[in-house]
Amino acid sequence: MICERKVKKNLKIELSTNISIPVAPVGYKSGFVGIIGRPNVGKSTLMNQLVGQKIAITSPVAQTTRNRLRGVLTTEAAQIVFVDTPGIHKPHHQLGKVLVQNAQVAIQSVDLVLLLVDGSVRAGGGDRYIIDLLHKIQTPVILGINKLDLQSQNDWEIEASYYQLIYPHLWQIIKFSALTGEGLEILQSLLIEHLEIGPYYYPPDLVTDQAERFIMGELIREQILLLTREEIPHSVAITIDRIDEEATITHILATINVERSSQKGILIGKGGNMLKAIGSSARQQIQKLIAGKVNLELFVKVQPKWRKSWIQLAELGYQVEK
Repeated sequence: MICERKVKKNLKIELSTNISIPVAPVGYKSGFVGIIGRPNVGKSTLMNQLVGQKIAITSPVAQTTRNRLRGVLTTEAAQIVFVDTPGIHKPHHQLGKVLVQNAQVAIQSVDLVLLLVDGSVRAGGGDRYIIDLLHKIQTPVILGINKLDLQSQNDWEIEASYYQLIYPHLWQIIKFSALTGEGLEILQSLLIEHLEIGPYYYPPDLVTDQAERFIMGELIREQILLLTREEIPHSVAITIDRIDEEATITHILATINVERSSQKGILIGKGGNMLKAIGSSARQQIQKLIAGKVNLELFVKVQPKWRKSWIQLAELGYQVEK
């Protein structure tokens, strides 16, 4: 669970005022680590593994992460606040511009950058573009070569392609698998080495600063990414319209916003079968989140060209961060 149930009920991004944060021990370290990389290199999977709970959605579809997420890992030696950012890519609409700009803001506002790359494929233009961005900042950078589980003994040429890109920068390099967890203990130790003495930024039992309502919407969007056709995923935005908590069950009313009527038809499916499948899978994930029974009602609404409208983007929760 995100934290104890009685606390989660009032959890907001800025944290409820009745949540106390203890004083850190002498010599304690803390800081913010930005996880940066191209779309679909495993940033959300890595953060989920490190904090020990699913707080960011994952899927085979690129550009899954839209909002800047914070995951909190608290150990006896340090508190690391991970900032999971949207994959940096060439934007094709206003939503894409917002996502990329927010990722760039994150680079400037953290104590350490973990540049994540896909170790199963050679470095490409997207990696080079991000490295050029990082070259312009003073923040320390570590190169994390992910997907060690997909590498073979003959993949030295792939690794060499990344070494060549970062050679002038002399960044530290570490290999691991976010999926299997191999190498993550070493990664965690390396990150802590780079942090300075600092306080608890969040209560030690917290693993994210995101409101429970936001994560519910993301879990619904994840099932759409997994279950629908390729033309659907990036045209979807979720709004949680209502949450009613009873003693034995939580009732949730949510709207799936799409851009075209044809997409609405695909999401509903023949006889409502697709919407039922999405709802059933999302309900199971939300029940794990809140550790209780859930009744989830989903509706689909057409919002033409919402990804190209600054006003609609703001209404759906996508704003440029500062």
